[in-house]
Amino acid sequence: MAKRRFIAPERKTVAREVFEHPAFASYGDALDLLRMEDWPSLDLLNSRGSHLRHAQTGRVMRFVAQTDGLLDDGMHYETRIHSRGEIPTRLENWHDLLNAMIWLRWSAMKSALNQRQADDVARIGPRERTRAQCALTHFDEAGVAVRLCDDAALAHWDAHDWPMLGQRLHAEPEAMRVIVFGHAVLEHALDPSRLLVGKAMLIRAQSDVTDAAWMAGIADAIACGGVLNDPLELRPLPLAVLPGWHAQCSEEAFLRSAPCFQPLRDGRHYPLPMSFSPPVSVR
Repeated sequence: MAKRRFIAPERKTVAREVFEHPAFASYGDALDLLRMEDWPSLDLLNSRGSHLRHAQTGRVMRFVAQTDGLLDDGMHYETRIHSRGEIPTRLENWHDLLNAMIWLRWSAMKSALNQRQADDVARIGPRERTRAQCALTHFDEAGVAVRLCDDAALAHWDAHDWPMLGQRLHAEPEAMRVIVFGHAVLEHALDPSRLLVGKAMLIRAQSDVTDAAWMAGIADAIACGGVLNDPLELRPLPLAVLPGWHAQCSEEAFLRSAPCFQPLRDGRHYPLPMSFSPPVSVR
């Protein structure tokens, strides 16, 4: 049976309490864009993004309306962002508004993904897709970035032992820090009844490392091509296993039977987390 395409709820039907969910916690300074009664204008988005620069090209970035006229030139979406600094944005659209919010918060990561995509489009053309492009797209849409400092939690995750992972995370809340990066995951989070599963990139770092630092570490690894060369690098993370992310997250029966908690497929192995290297200070 084919999956039904997710249709985002109308703006007026989304309770403002939805944005208090931990999935949105990393975007606190931009959540008013989601909570305000009316859809934010492109002018407002661009005023918030007056500082935006592409981390690789240095180009000034701006949000532009995705209209038929804009698309008539046939330019690839990623190429347009890379070569012109234009982020096509559909008006009154949750998916694209959330994408804009992530550009405003994690522009280095978005720039790194775009640089890699644009390089592959230039190399093989707009009609083909490499394994790396698939991995980059999966992370851009459904990604969660994870800072991990606990080998026991990693072992439970590797084995898809969700009850033991949940137990470990409740005992050691600082063992894992999760930032939802994929705008499709945030779009699905508009419906509180959905059981969300992210596609995770892991970095090993101590709990006192700032979010900005370890997220920059992942962005650098993406930019240099060291990661996201194959979709199989990404591991599923059912977000309902995280403490405080679901009302039943501490119930073993739920962690064993809910449909988001799938067993490990035979022969499936995951890569080790990348290692965090703090930036070298220059005197």
